[in-house]
Amino acid sequence: MTDPGAFAWPPAPIGTRRLVLRESRARDRAAFVELLSSPEVGTYTGGSRPRDELERVMPEIPGRRPGIFVIERDGAMIGIIELNRRDPERRSDVPPDGGENELGYLLLPEAWGHGYAAEACTAALGWFAEAAPGRPVVLSTQTANDRSMRLAVKLGFTEVRRYEAWGAEQWFGLWSPVTPSG
Repeated sequence: MTDPGAFAWPPAPIGTRRLVLRESRARDRAAFVELLSSPEVGTYTGGSRPRDELERVMPEIPGRRPGIFVIERDGAMIGIIELNRRDPERRSDVPPDGGENELGYLLLPEAWGHGYAAEACTAALGWFAEAAPGRPVVLSTQTANDRSMRLAVKLGFTEVRRYEAWGAEQWFGLWSPVTPSG
């Protein structure tokens, strides 16, 4: 995430009206495999991974690292949110390049269309704004991913630029938290 000593990880679970954002647990392993092997989920993320490979290499407690929240609904994992420092190899010469954090999210197809991504991302961004005041967050998505494009705008990301990468046009946006004036 930001500087590893900047805040404690994992934070206490974050509750919303319908969801809980929390650290992963061993019981989430099957849902991680389902999520990462889903062809629908992989449509705009470079493709899904083979289920048998995931079953073989997935750790007992997957996704247990700073910046990864499990999205839980009614006691079951329905997706994940990542708020990680942007990977230098994936930058594709897109500014800004100040070690900003990048928001990513994946939900199981049966969770699509219910507003869960917006609810979970809003909660994660709210937590981040308190944990790392004033730090911007970036988001990249394929312009062909209409749902993700609409969500980015709804969350308050503003377009910085579009660029070609990974065989498709990408949209790059910036979210700057509003800091209360005293």
